[in-house]
Amino acid sequence: MIASGPAAKRPPHMLLAEVWGRSVMNSSFGGHMLRSALLYTALVFGANTAFAAEPDWQAAREGGLDKLVVAETPAPVAQTEFTDRDGGTHTLADWQGKVVMLNFWATWCAPCREEMPALDRLQADLGGDDFEVVTIATGRNAVDRIDAFFEEVGVENLPVLLDPRQQVARAMGVVGLPVTVLIDREGREVARYLGDAEWDSDAAKTLVTQLTSP
Repeated sequence: MIASGPAAKRPPHMLLAEVWGRSVMNSSFGGHMLRSALLYTALVFGANTAFAAEPDWQAAREGGLDKLVVAETPAPVAQTEFTDRDGGTHTLADWQGKVVMLNFWATWCAPCREEMPALDRLQADLGGDDFEVVTIATGRNAVDRIDAFFEEVGVENLPVLLDPRQQVARAMGVVGLPVTVLIDREGREVARYLGDAEWDSDAAKTLVTQLTSP
């Protein structure tokens, strides 16, 4: 039997049941609203975090990297072999899991001479488990000439890697020097830069930091 009449005249146990029922309904509705609000906040926060981790290519261009060309769809880089100074063979898969700044250069290239110290400083400042500058001398570049070049311009932190028949350069679509290719952790080209640049500038370091962010 459902009680009727003013609440004050209802039996105490009926009054308690009614109050408890309203509390449960309000709690349930309020809980649903709270869960919805928390879920919405989490989604928004996640979206903002993802957005914040996306490289700001335009800011990089405005900061001095004006020749930066961003890939519309990042694609896996070529796995053509190249060698180190001792004749050991490598492919870019050796660096997968890191963000890589791949630089094609040559000892006879004047703009390469201009930018190589900046690449060396960038490697010294940011190189490590998450990021590495990888320099490949393409074409005819004797190891002793590379050593002399590095000594002349003060390079101490960059590798001696060789592409004597320009096979890697051709596979990567390199038609002039220097060319710098930015490769993500999955081994995909995300952008490239044609010509020399100040790779130790604040704009360049910020870009690397954005690319290596989780």
